[in-house]
Amino acid sequence: MSNFRTVELSDEAFENAGLRFLTIKSKNLKGRGDICLFIPEVEEKLTDLPIYILLHGVYGSSWAWAMKGGAHITAKRLMDKGDIRPAIIAMPSDGLWGDGSGYLSHKDKDFAQWIVSDVPEAIIETIAGATKNSPLCIGGLSMGGYGALMLGGQNPHKFKAISAHSAITKFEQMTNFVEEPLEKYTIQKKNINVIDVLQENKKNLPAIRFDCGTKDNLLEANRTLHQEMSALNINHIYEEFEGGHEWPYWQKHLEQTLKFFDKQRD
Repeated sequence: MSNFRTVELSDEAFENAGLRFLTIKSKNLKGRGDICLFIPEVEEKLTDLPIYILLHGVYGSSWAWAMKGGAHITAKRLMDKGDIRPAIIAMPSDGLWGDGSGYLSHKDKDFAQWIVSDVPEAIIETIAGATKNSPLCIGGLSMGGYGALMLGGQNPHKFKAISAHSAITKFEQMTNFVEEPLEKYTIQKKNINVIDVLQENKKNLPAIRFDCGTKDNLLEANRTLHQEMSALNINHIYEEFEGGHEWPYWQKHLEQTLKFFDKQRD
């Protein structure tokens, strides 16, 4: 019995480079949602495949991590070299609200539960090797980094690890990117800044890493988050690399995310 009224999965005969596309009707979205998937070639008997969820930034959709970031190519290269073990890479849309939903629970649509509940459930229902015991990790870039830190922090029992690149760290920073006034988001929860969520759940947090480019406009925000987490004794890894708020940076440093997830999955 499916949890979704409709499920559409791409035909393997027309798929390319291990990419698969899934569209489901979600009660949380009050409509359809898309997920782009990279499915590794594995032995048929291999089960409980980990699911690594990658969240895109503003303006993007489910295709962004693959078609702008080459996430599936990076993942396959690392798997083929034995640097990471096989895992499903899940790249969902944010729900396509405005310039970016923020991956938050709005009053009319729950973009947080779309990611936390619907995406894993849809994969478990449709993809061989994925089960209810599959370890979950969550990462993202920019708005997606914000989503990963927020959702991972709010749901520490669900995720083994969190990784963020060039993350928005406070909801108010969304004004630098989106057209919609922030009051239009009609957010359900009071805690909408990363540090508040992490502090609230600090005793049970998954493993956390995040990084930012030295030419990124969000660099100071990420440095501040690092300092705040350190002051609260929240264990984490923070790194800075050369680069800006741009795809070449995220293409390069996705490796750190996938290797981190591989270490934390057990």
